[in-house]
Amino acid sequence: MHAVSGQKYTLEEYFELERNSEEKWEFWDGNVWCMSGASIVHEDIVSNTLRAFGDKLGSDCYVSGSNVRVKVPIFPPYRYPDLTIVRGERELETVSGLEMLLNPQIIIEVLSPTTEAFDRGAKFTYYKSIPSLREYILIATDEAFVTQFIRRPDDDWIHRDTNAIDSLLLLPTFNLMVPLSEIYDRVVFPPKGFIHPETERSFQGR
Repeated sequence: MHAVSGQKYTLEEYFELERNSEEKWEFWDGNVWCMSGASIVHEDIVSNTLRAFGDKLGSDCYVSGSNVRVKVPIFPPYRYPDLTIVRGERELETVSGLEMLLNPQIIIEVLSPTTEAFDRGAKFTYYKSIPSLREYILIATDEAFVTQFIRRPDDDWIHRDTNAIDSLLLLPTFNLMVPLSEIYDRVVFPPKGFIHPETERSFQGR
């Protein structure tokens, strides 16, 4: 992910960029960020997770990758999570010719050096404004470690970590168990102490 510096966009200019670009872009307060360029480890984990969840959920569920736009009421107009899960009918809204998903029940983000703090902090706060959201899952890329936030009926959130490769990730929303070994199948972690080039870039505007 990288920010485009030196230019402010109106919302309509941003929609025009989205409609005419082969890249994916996010928008906030006039700033835009390109969502392309993830690491191989990141993409391997996304692919594994998509396959593992898709194999275990029924035909009434949609497990979607990062091309699906998700409307976030307090962080408009939308975001591109790494994965979303919906059981039942998808609710969609179209704005300026672009479709947005309104009712994800689970959102999954695979962490990267430049976005981890944002994904764990402000982005989670924004995602909480999605009424349908029941679980928010963060998957590490430097070790087998998954952080999970689960919404309770009183609208409070509980926190759970799963951090052993032979452990099961429990998803109460769908009464589902997924082995971490499937999420991290054939993933080669970077060596300890390795500094990813992304960490040398400034992540502006967040």
